[in-house]
Amino acid sequence: MRRKKHMWKMRLVAAGLVAILGISCFQSASASALSKAKSKKSEAQTALDNANADIENIQSQQQELQSQIDALDADLVNVIMNLDILEGELSDKQTELDDVTAQLAQAQEDEQNQYDAMKKRIVYMYENGDDSYIEALVGATDFSDLLNRLEYAQQIYDYDRNLLTQYQETVQQVADLKSQVETEKAELEEVQQSYQEQQASYESMIAEKQSQMSDFDTQLASAQSLAAQYKATVDEQNEIIRQEQAAAAAAAAQNNNNNNNGKGNNTTTANNNTGNNTGGNSNTGGNSNTGGDSNTGGSTGGGGLNPSFSTSVSGSDVVSYACQFIGNPYVWGGESLTNGADCSGFIKSVYANFGISLPHSSVALQRAGSEVSYENAQPGDIICYAGHVAIYMGGGQIVHASSPATGIKTGSATYRSIITVRRVL
Repeated sequence: MRRKKHMWKMRLVAAGLVAILGISCFQSASASALSKAKSKKSEAQTALDNANADIENIQSQQQELQSQIDALDADLVNVIMNLDILEGELSDKQTELDDVTAQLAQAQEDEQNQYDAMKKRIVYMYENGDDSYIEALVGATDFSDLLNRLEYAQQIYDYDRNLLTQYQETVQQVADLKSQVETEKAELEEVQQSYQEQQASYESMIAEKQSQMSDFDTQLASAQSLAAQYKATVDEQNEIIRQEQAAAAAAAAQNNNNNNNGKGNNTTTANNNTGNNTGGNSNTGGNSNTGGDSNTGGSTGGGGLNPSFSTSVSGSDVVSYACQFIGNPYVWGGESLTNGADCSGFIKSVYANFGISLPHSSVALQRAGSEVSYENAQPGDIICYAGHVAIYMGGGQIVHASSPATGIKTGSATYRSIITVRRVL
């Protein structure tokens, strides 16, 4: 009987040792798998964080690029609007030019008629010499008749002289009309060319920016794809870690039970809280606010827009300074008040003298400062036309770099349709 009990105890001890060895091997393998899973998770999480940083950087660049595209779009819309206005002005100007051409033809006809009449009168006077005066003296019946004859001869002389004066005035009229037609044509062609070039430039820049945006879209899609892969790896390793920890906890509990059975006594089972928070968060999305607000319009009539002045600069001083350069040349793209400037370059340089920085662009100047209704325009305000800008002098007059043909000059503020009036002082 004792021998049997001894054998049973020996078997029980052997079984316990085998269980302990098995659990020990299992725990060792489990610890190795857990370590590998944590290492892979750490690497994947680092890669995921880097991918998310790349996504944020790409989205930031996209937002900045979209803002640039929106600004260019606004300028392009303004250019197209100005071109539409300019086309209307060109149509009106063509009608005016047709009328001027007809007037020129009539003036030339009048010139020729007057010239022919003058030739006849000169020939008549030459052929008759001074006989009319001699006849007036000899043929007069009395003193009163003599005076009448002399007065008639004087009238013929005065008529000839008036014809000569009219001829000279007609020649001048033809010259003035021709000069006016050439000037107006040159100014319109200059404005048209300027806006066509600006439109082409803006369209080219927008196309380039949109190409860059397309590249960013590709980069963003690639980064988001990588981020999704890294997140999947993190989730996968989290699941492995959870399973390994659960298995380790179960093995530890089993080992504890075996020890209690082997010793044959009651022990208090300890509760182990082995929870592990291994979740990872990934932000692979992004919001982009690409809306833009651009004031490209203008009011030239009612509305009573009359903002207060924001500087201590006198508008009259600006006008006086600008008028010093009347007669100087117009140079495309120039900013020199003495050697030559275009319309926006002239304005930029004039206001720069008073410490006011303005863009060298007629389109950009349409959004400078604050809008003013024309009836409230003051000296120093900027009058904006389609493709052209000028400084308001007051009294319905402007000073501006007009065209290559006329240079810097003064003129009527309403010689063309006004788009907007801006106050920058």
